[in-house]
Amino acid sequence: MFVLDDLSVRYRTLAGPVHALSRVSLTAPRGSTLAIVGESGSGKSTIALAAMGLLPPEADVTGGRILIDGQDLYALSVEQRRQLRGKRIGLVFQDPFSVLNPSLTIGDQVSEGLIYHLGMSRGDASRRAVELLDEVGILRPEIVARAYPHELSGGMRQRALLAGALAAEPDLLVLDEPTTALDVTVESQILDLLEQLQRSRGLTMVFISHNLGVVRRIASHVAVLYAGEVIECGKTRDVLLHPVHPYTKGLLAAIPTIDRRKKRLASIPGQLPDLRAARVGCGFRPRCPFSVDRCRTPQPLEAVEDERLVRCHRAHPLESTAWPPFAAPSGTAAREPLADRNIVTVSDLSKTFSQSTGKIRLRGLIPRMELTEHHAVDGVSLNVRPGEVLGLVGESGSGKTTLGRTILRLLEPTSGTIEIDGQTVSGVAQRDLDRMRRCAQIVFQNPDSSLNPRKTVRELLGRPLARFGLASRAEIPGRVDALLELVRLPVHYADRYPHQMSGGEKQRVGIACALATEPRFIVCDEPVSALDVSVQAAIVNLLADLRDRLGVAYLFISHDISVVAHLADRIAVMQNGKIVEIGDTASIIEHPSHPYTIKLISSVPRIYEP
Repeated sequence: MFVLDDLSVRYRTLAGPVHALSRVSLTAPRGSTLAIVGESGSGKSTIALAAMGLLPPEADVTGGRILIDGQDLYALSVEQRRQLRGKRIGLVFQDPFSVLNPSLTIGDQVSEGLIYHLGMSRGDASRRAVELLDEVGILRPEIVARAYPHELSGGMRQRALLAGALAAEPDLLVLDEPTTALDVTVESQILDLLEQLQRSRGLTMVFISHNLGVVRRIASHVAVLYAGEVIECGKTRDVLLHPVHPYTKGLLAAIPTIDRRKKRLASIPGQLPDLRAARVGCGFRPRCPFSVDRCRTPQPLEAVEDERLVRCHRAHPLESTAWPPFAAPSGTAAREPLADRNIVTVSDLSKTFSQSTGKIRLRGLIPRMELTEHHAVDGVSLNVRPGEVLGLVGESGSGKTTLGRTILRLLEPTSGTIEIDGQTVSGVAQRDLDRMRRCAQIVFQNPDSSLNPRKTVRELLGRPLARFGLASRAEIPGRVDALLELVRLPVHYADRYPHQMSGGEKQRVGIACALATEPRFIVCDEPVSALDVSVQAAIVNLLADLRDRLGVAYLFISHDISVVAHLADRIAVMQNGKIVEIGDTASIIEHPSHPYTIKLISSVPRIYEP
């Protein structure tokens, strides 16, 4: 049994102590799965690190206990915790590429725990590592054991990480966002595997995620964390289908669902409170639409029914009250009917890359690496009308990002034609593409890598204005302010650097950069995949409002079919570089024809029964 008993954790920082967890109490009986959900910064990963005894040096456990089958983890010495870690407790992180050692083979990394904890010889550990890779569903495990992390797909790396965590046969498995970076089919396979391993091994699992659809499927109980406190917990079905706390209601209302598509997603205004400040009353009060004066007083975690605890004195009055629907901001224009002409026309487009086979052949006396061709985009034809959103979905590696970048000539096409706003852009020299560069823009997935960290927001937004001669030096400050207002950021953010903003704010700056040239077409490449559900909802609503107000068209690339189904007019399904099915959103979601589309849609995790 895994128990958190009144656990409190504080981080020492230069700006003052940050109270990451405050008297958190949770229980996961043996063989069960406890899910922990909440926004970034709510304390989820701190729980995972604390459970493993891996808190950083600047963290202090200021109260409470962590019990593993009655044994207090923090009553043990550092060496005793090291012995316990891996042998009794396994941990699976979100990003296996940042955890796996790039200089060691997969087999060697899985073997480490067997040698260290079970005392196996290197030969026996290597053979057992192959068996473990086979157990987690990796095909040809003997070959994969000799491979390095960069040679595996994301799903295979996650399976390898899971094999390493299971090597010493732990009783408890802590999983910190293990499927967030995976597409829906690989995610479904990993969840199937976890359920199978839990049944066969009797594992206790603590599953940390912001994907409530995944939580609905895999967890028996769920705890909702907010600003380091448990604000609601109980049986998963009860909490997700009948939420009581306003924050839980807001999280659920912000989620795009494939079964219940809406014109606008609800979102939670504001941000998490400053965890350095003293807590006065309910931490959610400044963001809660139902708050009253009594919310300024401390809110205890109280039972409202069997196995259901809620930290809100208004739990009973609000039991049947829904989160307020999203209200479109004033000045949002009604959407114009889609035009008959196309803003983008792509015909028989292909992009081929050369890849090494790993073999060397002699040409005369000169050794040459043998190359093979990979057709990342293979004969794709599609069109996008002004003001239309074309969703592009498919598994990782299907060619979605390559297609989007090739359309914008960020990658050179191998063959085919591209026409944007009446201009043929394929086969044209880069120096002659200024008109296209102004008309067509891109929003990248990760603003941390696309925004220059040494430039202020004013400089980032001012550059395209100056580059295309859209404003004089004197006009640029006013135009920057207008762009910030367009993406609903305060104008004083113009003097901030990227690191001084949250993930959602940085993504808004990325969108503002794309809008600076007044484009008619934007490629959105996974723009919300790394964001919390509430921030995701705000960005999706913003994109929809900009489409309606400005008439801009999007190619919206995502592996989250629920988001695409909410925003897109039509959906194109991509597999192995080809478009295998395309049609209006309702027909693709409700009546898919191609077997691959059926597989994708059936793999989408659902909160509500289909």
